[in-house]
Amino acid sequence: MALLYAAQLSPTKPELISAWMPSAPYYPGGTPTLTPVGAYRFDDPAGEVGIEAHLVRDTDGAIYQVPLTYRSAPLAGARLAGEMEHSVLGHRYVYDATTDPVYVQQLLATIYGGGREAEQYVHIDGAEPRLIDNTAYASGSGVTGVEAPTVGDVRAVADGTDTVISAGGITVVVHHRPVEVEPDGPVLSGEWDGGRGVFASVR
Repeated sequence: MALLYAAQLSPTKPELISAWMPSAPYYPGGTPTLTPVGAYRFDDPAGEVGIEAHLVRDTDGAIYQVPLTYRSAPLAGARLAGEMEHSVLGHRYVYDATTDPVYVQQLLATIYGGGREAEQYVHIDGAEPRLIDNTAYASGSGVTGVEAPTVGDVRAVADGTDTVISAGGITVVVHHRPVEVEPDGPVLSGEWDGGRGVFASVR
């Protein structure tokens, strides 16, 4: 379960993503005009790192997947996407999640376990109502009899609009432009308002 807060963010997530995208290795260049389409989350079992993948639509209609992690302290070796102030949690460091081992571990755990995105709740005055405006969801394919490897250090390399990640003796490809044809092997796929595709695949 992902517990969110009804908080003020500065910059907002759409503002941070718009500022980050021109320098993202998988974006073709230029100044984007992005419209949020939806998002999905994974849980960090330690409860320390926020893990969220955003889907945004560019002016040409292209859908981009922008995975981010949110941390209370800097993470050495990870690619910083920006920083923000959270009215409840304080200063947050926001990273390109493909360079954060916590994201990679939970991505692989979801794929290998045949799991789904985390359910999302908003904390308001002690209550936890379900967040129902999330239009994207993700679901792993599952791999019978095989467990996800333990991730330590990660090595992320850009390959066009993909990021190829080597971790735990395995290679997983994050498709920042979700692909329509499922590759061979385990995948994370999902749907959003107006489309469906593969978000990540294991080689």
